[in-house]
Amino acid sequence: MTIPVAPDSSSEPGKQPPLTMFGPDFPFPYDDYVSSPAGLGSVPDLALGTEVAVIGGGLSGMIAAYELLKVGLKPIVYEADQIGGRMRSVEFDGHPGVVAEMGAMRFPPSSTTLFHYLNELGLQTEEFPNPLAEVTPSTVIDLKGESHYAHTLEDLPPIYTEVAQAWQRTLEEHADLIPLQQAIRDRDTAEIKRIWNDLVVRYDDQTFYGFLAASKHFKSFHMREVFGQVGFGTGGWDTDYPNSILEILRVVITAADDDHRGIVGGSQQLPMRLWNRAPEHMAHWPAGTTVASLNDGETRPRVTELRRTEPGNITVTDSEGFIRTYASAVVTVQSWMLLNNIRCDDDLFPIDHWTAIERTHYMGSTKVFVLVDRPFWKDKDPVTGRDSVSMTLTDRMSRGTYLLDQGEGKPGLICLSYTWSDDSLKLLALDATERMNIMLRSLEEIYPGVDFRSHIISSPVTLSWETERDFMGAFKANLPGHYRYQERLFSHFVQNDLEPRHRGIFLAGDDVSWTAGWAEGAIQTAINAVWGVVNHLGGAAPTENPGPGDVFEELAPIRLGD
Repeated sequence: MTIPVAPDSSSEPGKQPPLTMFGPDFPFPYDDYVSSPAGLGSVPDLALGTEVAVIGGGLSGMIAAYELLKVGLKPIVYEADQIGGRMRSVEFDGHPGVVAEMGAMRFPPSSTTLFHYLNELGLQTEEFPNPLAEVTPSTVIDLKGESHYAHTLEDLPPIYTEVAQAWQRTLEEHADLIPLQQAIRDRDTAEIKRIWNDLVVRYDDQTFYGFLAASKHFKSFHMREVFGQVGFGTGGWDTDYPNSILEILRVVITAADDDHRGIVGGSQQLPMRLWNRAPEHMAHWPAGTTVASLNDGETRPRVTELRRTEPGNITVTDSEGFIRTYASAVVTVQSWMLLNNIRCDDDLFPIDHWTAIERTHYMGSTKVFVLVDRPFWKDKDPVTGRDSVSMTLTDRMSRGTYLLDQGEGKPGLICLSYTWSDDSLKLLALDATERMNIMLRSLEEIYPGVDFRSHIISSPVTLSWETERDFMGAFKANLPGHYRYQERLFSHFVQNDLEPRHRGIFLAGDDVSWTAGWAEGAIQTAINAVWGVVNHLGGAAPTENPGPGDVFEELAPIRLGD
């Protein structure tokens, strides 16, 4: 449910500074850094035009390539499938402009670095119809065969308010929510690190479920069950119960699950525009140069091998057998690709980093979409006066159903089902039509008398990220005890203490970030990698706009001992 996690989490303009995804593990102002007129850095004249391999054409790869272009370097992009990664917007044949967001589809305003790029590239956003959000006409909560129709939390039975209050009190009493959020608003890095580092020490070995069960406010199993199925923000979170509570706290304290917005026309436009846009200000390259033009209009194909060659270079082999050697490389693919799809030299990374990559834990996810002739869910029931269909959260197989109005005179789009982990695994053996039929049977039980099938005008589209060859999961989700692995991978861009044979290759992507699954995390790690490449090639960030590596010692994530 869209329940603010603090009384002031959506404060009016002019009162408190907004909550942003500023830290907490590494409280560096990425939004200020990328928007500074001083730029991100420069390289020596002899390094201008140097080729840098960018492996993976998702958001992180495109941000890295775009910023390397501006610095005066030459990003060579490798992509196994299509630019966009998990920003994948699928069009329906014969209906241009209507897209199913198979990956990223909703973005919190607290992702301020993301919104910097959206604004720079001229992309518009609109409110996303999450459960009980203001833009959502109505919401139905259907649990254990009983349905409740609501516009606000107050319309639901008291148990839902009790669950929301229990979550709020648990966060305040066990996670220092209010002072930590205030420190993030104030960008008080010392206070953020004081509070957050203590939470890391206390909770690195704790699951989300264990955190709830330890709270007196969730002593009731029924409360924990309802919370897992309905949850906060975007819906049920029981599929996250085995994950580290630190993963959840990062989302909550930075308002990453609040007030979501969608990108008008589809999220894949963002990486595509980064590929095609000529920056206004860039070193070395003539006006009008784009990442696409430096790559002759197309990416190199999938990478099959990465190896270290003298003197300190990175040699890349692609699926066409083409071999090219670079002074530096940015690797943005999901980490597991380095264990199986890409042959890698052991010397690319220190052994502890390889261990961290091997221990990565991914969440699976499945979506099923159908296109309908019109937004028929707006029709009113003649008896009750209610919407004929509502945004739906349920314990049935559909779990989350979203109604996406495309505008007057246009077809309607329904995300029939958005499932995670075990719920996603239940669907893996089924094709799109079989999946659709399961979801429709669920919805027909909730909305008897509504003829969903008569409105469908196109074959369903579906995707399970765990079966995608180049992903094998939707995003990383750390398990208890994984903080040390995460700290190694995130901090990898600062390489002064690494042996020379391990330098020059930089990991990026949201699964290297502290907020896997969020575009902001993908962008932050891309910016880290750009700083790393510039530094590796003898360059530096401007003194008036120090980069993440320049202040790393001061802001570095806590390093836990044995």
